[in-house]
Amino acid sequence: MPTASKTLVDLETKFWQSMVDQDTPAALAMLNEPAMMVSSHGAMKFDHAGYRRMAEQGPMVITSFELSDMEVVFPNDTTAILTYHVKQEVASRGDGDVEGATQEMNDTSTWVQTAGGWRCVMHTETPSEVRH
Repeated sequence: MPTASKTLVDLETKFWQSMVDQDTPAALAMLNEPAMMVSSHGAMKFDHAGYRRMAEQGPMVITSFELSDMEVVFPNDTTAILTYHVKQEVASRGDGDVEGATQEMNDTSTWVQTAGGWRCVMHTETPSEVRH
């Protein structure tokens, strides 16, 4: 995998790990401000304070993830678009003893290169058929 593509795959993986670790500062260091997201909850635009609220007070937490089928396209030197499949385990916040649910999604993330490095500016997720 070319170095630039590997860098973006590594950043995307690091972002997912920051969610599992509930490491909001690490996630914020990788997010553009503002950023956008489209999911089953609708389309939203948020700043760092908005992400912090979602990450630290949202009803669900991600407990594990597995990324596959990663593809990276660079429309220009300062923009990267990643597409991939993710299998994620989610649980209700604070329910450490309750078994979570497995979700499979097809995701995209758009990253832009800024003076401070690559930042995620847009993320989408679409439910996928469960793979066996």
